[in-house]
Amino acid sequence: MFKRKIMWGDRPLLIETGHFANQATGAVTVRYGDTIVLCTVVADRKCSTDEDFFPLTVNYVEKAYAAGKIPGGFVKREGRPSERETLISRLIDRPLRPLFHENFRNETQIICTVLSFDGENDADIISIIGASAALVLSGIPFMGPVAAAKIGYENDKFILNPKIGYESNLDLIIAGSRDGILMVESGSNELSEANMMAALRFGHRSFQPVIDIIIELAEECAKEPWDVPEKSSEFKQITAEVSKKFLRDIKKAYGGKCKHDRNEALSQVKDSIIEYLAGREEVTDGMLNEIFTNICADFVRGRILSAGKRVDGRSPEDIRQISVEASALPNVHGSAVFQRGETQAIAVATLGTAQDEQVVDSIIGEYKERFMLHYNFPPFSVGEVGRLGSPGRREIGHGKLAWRAINPVLPSREKFPYSIRVVSEVLSCNGSSSMATVCGASLALMDAGVPIKSAVAGIAMGLVIDSNKHEILSDIMGEEDHLGDMDFKVAGTEHGITALQMDVKVTSVTFEIVEKAILQARVGRLHILNEMAKGLKTHRTELNENAPKMTTITIPKDKIREVIGSGGKVIREIIDRTGAKIDIDDDGNVAVAAQSASSLEEAVNMIKGIAVDPVCGTVYSGKVVKIMEFGAFINFYGNREGLVHISEMSSKRVEKVTDVVREGDEVNVKFLGCDSKGRAKLTMKFTQ
Repeated sequence: MFKRKIMWGDRPLLIETGHFANQATGAVTVRYGDTIVLCTVVADRKCSTDEDFFPLTVNYVEKAYAAGKIPGGFVKREGRPSERETLISRLIDRPLRPLFHENFRNETQIICTVLSFDGENDADIISIIGASAALVLSGIPFMGPVAAAKIGYENDKFILNPKIGYESNLDLIIAGSRDGILMVESGSNELSEANMMAALRFGHRSFQPVIDIIIELAEECAKEPWDVPEKSSEFKQITAEVSKKFLRDIKKAYGGKCKHDRNEALSQVKDSIIEYLAGREEVTDGMLNEIFTNICADFVRGRILSAGKRVDGRSPEDIRQISVEASALPNVHGSAVFQRGETQAIAVATLGTAQDEQVVDSIIGEYKERFMLHYNFPPFSVGEVGRLGSPGRREIGHGKLAWRAINPVLPSREKFPYSIRVVSEVLSCNGSSSMATVCGASLALMDAGVPIKSAVAGIAMGLVIDSNKHEILSDIMGEEDHLGDMDFKVAGTEHGITALQMDVKVTSVTFEIVEKAILQARVGRLHILNEMAKGLKTHRTELNENAPKMTTITIPKDKIREVIGSGGKVIREIIDRTGAKIDIDDDGNVAVAAQSASSLEEAVNMIKGIAVDPVCGTVYSGKVVKIMEFGAFINFYGNREGLVHISEMSSKRVEKVTDVVREGDEVNVKFLGCDSKGRAKLTMKFTQ
């Protein structure tokens, strides 16, 4: 066994190999506090020469036993990946993928299994570190190592790897190499661009000692490096031949004004190339696709770097035309259509009660999510035929990014007791659909009357870089994302950043490039916010008429049992009578929701009638429920009953009770207090 241990932050970090999973191509365990993750990598020795992409799979797996739990539900074993596992799998994949040798096409799988969880130290960061270490030790052609850190921010101070549950204005995960940044995932409370850059620099410095110990471990026990095949002379020769013959056609195809026209023209060029190369046995489908993509990339990237001209004719800073339509759907709580260029998304907001909150069960414990944001990407949005099914990794990841962007501006539960769900349906896509979701979600919430602090907009930034020049692109399209070197998404308000996500396809990017991209993104974000304001400037002053009416009251804790009743009898009677939804917590906070204001008022009055004592001298409306010779019993405050004595029915003498009231009459009574036996005394004299 080989080990390396350092103090990282205020806790020990231990990386160990040779103990577990020794038949894997590479395997390490990483321990931080008492959280332990086993990270393995296995690669097929046979290269898949016909693939034009790198077949890498990354799986992050949480075992319930790691936290001393048994899985919930009927099937007592782990099943399909949870949303959290999917998101962390993506988190591990993104900084590693760019560092594999470009000619390495062997099928590769990374599995990170949480073996022990201490409830304080999350497994996400150490999974990235462990996967990086396993790759470096495996001999696979991987240009690492990579390390990562989680950064918090409070009271003008950055915190390295804050423990689970720590409240902070920043939740930043940064991964990178010795030279620069490879991946960023962040949510923040309107953090300034300057503070965000400072956080990125702090994070990059913080994980350098981790890179050092991975290198030390590799020097001691790394396996022999694998041989990587070079591109064949036939590949280079055919690439040059095809480029010479068809480059003019490719240039003409990229002159199309819209994505559909360009794709149609490029498809025709590709068909011509296939026909031209027909009969050459050495040309596989994978080789053909790679050659065609490389020629297209060289043309698009070269034009951007030499002339500053993009696929659709824009300059690097230009943003596509934006249109906004609020209240797009008639029977929902809030809706908006946001369109930027050929990317169009409709966002729909729905308000509910505490009963609609999502219950999440994971190794970090069971908790509830009040705000949900779901992103859907149907195949018709890109003009394709596809299978509809469960959301994929991309949909889950984009939805969570938009969630991070919107969550900081939502009102507190105390100010706005509703649960909130936003669904974004991408109707047409040519890049930046996740940022269109951010913009649409912000508008839909404002349309529903949710009092968010400020509108939120998002923009996707791109990068084209060569050995001596680079160009940063605002509001990238699909082609620029596919053929470029960076996808950098920035979302926020006019005051600061709320979410950040960066992925690169090069070995790293410098802080100089990142800072320039963040500042250029701010200019674009403010422009988008201004365009959004033309459709809806702020949230509506009243909730949408279709939304449930809701209020929150507080009752004494010792009255909770009375409101619920034996076996829930009392609260069911209130619900059946009014149609309201009622949630009562252990502190006596009661959330009441109903479809109409009258039903809401009736339910609240019934609850108060049980849990809140009437006030002496206050007038209440009531109903006569029983007539006696000496007076009438009135149901006047919820389910409370009180007696109006015959002498209290009028300032004049009353011979018979029925001369004044009859059973079923609605009357106003004043509460006079209670007698020695606790019975309510009422009067009607004040009405004379």
